[in-house]
Amino acid sequence: MIYLLGTYEHALVAFIGVLFAFAATCIAIAKLNGYLPKDMGRQYAHDGALSAGKPRGAGIIFVLTFVVSALLFGKMNKEIIIYLVLIVIEMFTGFFDDAAEKPWGEYLKGILDLAVAVVVAISYLHYNSSEITIAITGTTIVIPPVVFAILTVILVWVSINVTNCSDGVDGLSGTLTIITLMSVFVLDNILKVNDSFNYCILLFAVCLLGYLWYNATPSKLLMGDAGSRAMGIFIAIAVLKMHSPFMYLLVAAVLIADGGLGLVKVSLLRFLKIHILKNTITPIHDHVRKKGGWSNAQVVFRFAIIQIVISLAAIYLVMI
Repeated sequence: MIYLLGTYEHALVAFIGVLFAFAATCIAIAKLNGYLPKDMGRQYAHDGALSAGKPRGAGIIFVLTFVVSALLFGKMNKEIIIYLVLIVIEMFTGFFDDAAEKPWGEYLKGILDLAVAVVVAISYLHYNSSEITIAITGTTIVIPPVVFAILTVILVWVSINVTNCSDGVDGLSGTLTIITLMSVFVLDNILKVNDSFNYCILLFAVCLLGYLWYNATPSKLLMGDAGSRAMGIFIAIAVLKMHSPFMYLLVAAVLIADGGLGLVKVSLLRFLKIHILKNTITPIHDHVRKKGGWSNAQVVFRFAIIQIVISLAAIYLVMI
């Protein structure tokens, strides 16, 4: 919509769009949370029983609000519309799992994530080259399309699953995702990435803030897989559109460490019978609560602080 206007009007409508996205998310959650499925207690989460009975799957509300906001206020093209559809698909796979009486199996969800990741890779390469920038050095390299596609599938699948695994403390994954996305937004501007998806990052972040209004400790509702899986694919697309996907390792470092170590630990044990990190509870947010005595608020603040420091350092490296 906003691309039809002049510069001043463009900025004004974009400003209104950000306010609309936040307000619409807050209102939608307040009005619709009663229709969400109820949490069964998060069996494997520390203090998970305290979540029993809370509305779960709120990701469906803030993700759909984001999509509506993007369509109303963003500059749409075929590529971005495809990404919006894929984000919604990933959100619905999570929501159906949230609403199911018996949780979906890990393999089923993994295959669905893989299928979505493949479509992301194909779509990206259709509209973009396989050229990437090493942001810290400014070096540009061209990766063979097949290799680029494989790396993209890995990026998307990993991003979805580490973000999902980090969702176990009120406000944690949402806060880390906002920091990651705003880091990408800043880097986009430093690297002069002129792409309309950049505005979608702002809209997604403010919709997440609207959700966090209700999810801050003690939470009133939970995003569920509907939210965490949508956040994961959105982060992956955002770093791809930055044309410097390896920056994911820095701007999402805490998400990767928190959720990723558990994935590595379980995978090695299940498929290779190799047991690592025997004295470490994963995800790491459970380790610091059970072994370190951190409160939920301390986990969110300290993990956020670590990611902010890493992101600021990464941004500075790109600037110089």
